[in-house]
Amino acid sequence: MRARHLVWIRRVSQTIFLGLFLFLLVQSRLSEDAYLEYSLVFAQDVDLRLDQPVTWFFQLDPLVLLSSLLSGWKLISGFWWAVGLLIVTLFLGRVFCSFVCPFGTIHHAVGSVKPALKGDRMVKANQRTSAHRIKYFLLILFLVAAVMTLNLTGLMDPISFLFRSLTLAVLPGIGLGLKEVFDVLAASDIKVLNYLSYSGEVLVSPVFGYGYPAYKTGWFIGLIFLVILFLNRIKPRFWCRVLCPLGALLGIFSRFTVLGLEKDQDKCTECQLCSKACQGAASPMPGQDWENAECIMCFNCFDACPEDALSFKFRWAPKSNRRPDMGRRAVLGGLLVGVSLPLFGKLDGSTHHVPDPRLIRPPGALPEDEFLTLCQRCGLCMKVCPTNAINPTLAEAGMAGFWTPHLVMTQGYCEYTCTLCGSVCPTGAIEEISAKEKIERPISIGTAYVDRGRCLPWSGNGPCIVCQELCPTSPKAIYLKKGVVPDHGQAPLPVNVPFVDMGKCVGCGICETKCPVKGRPAIRVIAAGESRSLKNQILLTNWVL
Repeated sequence: MRARHLVWIRRVSQTIFLGLFLFLLVQSRLSEDAYLEYSLVFAQDVDLRLDQPVTWFFQLDPLVLLSSLLSGWKLISGFWWAVGLLIVTLFLGRVFCSFVCPFGTIHHAVGSVKPALKGDRMVKANQRTSAHRIKYFLLILFLVAAVMTLNLTGLMDPISFLFRSLTLAVLPGIGLGLKEVFDVLAASDIKVLNYLSYSGEVLVSPVFGYGYPAYKTGWFIGLIFLVILFLNRIKPRFWCRVLCPLGALLGIFSRFTVLGLEKDQDKCTECQLCSKACQGAASPMPGQDWENAECIMCFNCFDACPEDALSFKFRWAPKSNRRPDMGRRAVLGGLLVGVSLPLFGKLDGSTHHVPDPRLIRPPGALPEDEFLTLCQRCGLCMKVCPTNAINPTLAEAGMAGFWTPHLVMTQGYCEYTCTLCGSVCPTGAIEEISAKEKIERPISIGTAYVDRGRCLPWSGNGPCIVCQELCPTSPKAIYLKKGVVPDHGQAPLPVNVPFVDMGKCVGCGICETKCPVKGRPAIRVIAAGESRSLKNQILLTNWVL
């Protein structure tokens, strides 16, 4: 097959898989009909599940499979896709990086737009350097940490990194900008602009989110994403060459590939066009040792060579390729840091002692030590949450739980019958449960308490029964009693004051979300009483054995 044909096949494949990734990302939400009939949808007994296989790219990722297996001794659902990819890599090399990986495609595209490096500077930038060993350092670090029961892989895994960046920063940021424009148009007295505003919001909301979705640390996640993209101006596909731990894993497996680069020294005129076009700094030029572990099989060198001095051919002889240049320092450093981080990361007591009261995990989350062995910090549960309650942690779970999901009740609440987060978790860190199981067990994620100094009835500032009215449990966990409170120095004022029955409260947080006292609500949910932990109980009757 001609080189030009291979390059075009690669481009078509990249476009298809990037489009599929974006489609599945957008589809990881409730349908538009469900949002329009929100209260009716969640009042039904039918378990809501997404129609699209939104976890497919995570099932295809061998690094997610390996880290989950090493840390939690669990095979993720659909793991055969990842095993199949490793087998393909054994025969064809890192074709995933150039033909499939959506993050790699974005880097390839960004680096191709008015490249900052040209001519000899591009040749110099495409030479292999010791910086390429960083990805092997990261791979060893994450795998050793996984063996030490702390799964940090999702911080740098390309599929998790891309999904988290687009879901929690890029798309919400673009959506926020568009909706602010629509708000300006809607406020206009010109009817045409009003119609444009309404129709535009209907079109963009299914993609960028309904309302104004917000995620804690979203600005930081977006900033990191932009910096990573900018690095392509320094070196093409900087992430793939230097930082990608999945690329390092596939590079190790590519040592035995039967598809190799053949070089004809006699035909080479040393024009260096192959080195200029190389996306992986794999030393494609004749006279150099081909770095098969760095080659992403983009076939650019094959296409760029005007003398046909390069070609890709199958070599069926049992000859292994050149070993990946990991570097002794990178290996030893990865081992040392991989052992140290899990030990230092758990010194704050979040895992083995009572956690931060703000650390409210999604319903169905495993006990904290098990949860950290499987969570990929990918953001899928955050994206699918219909109330925007699930957010990435910052300090609530300590270093070991950085960017793992927790609920922020002032921003949203856990819908009483919703179990979507567990149904999309790619590794099972959040168990897939049914709405019936969630209610009848019941599964508690925390407990509400009343801040009497801020509560309107308790403080004597006015009557209010919002929390009791909205409490979804049956019988209600929040009940009212006749009470008497001082009326600002005058006669005592009779009023209905709220109390929380800790034995019935499941910590859904709707009372906190809807409390009319803004800023710091008068009723708040803390993690104490969560059914996943025997250490974090308030009442013995809440224990789940």
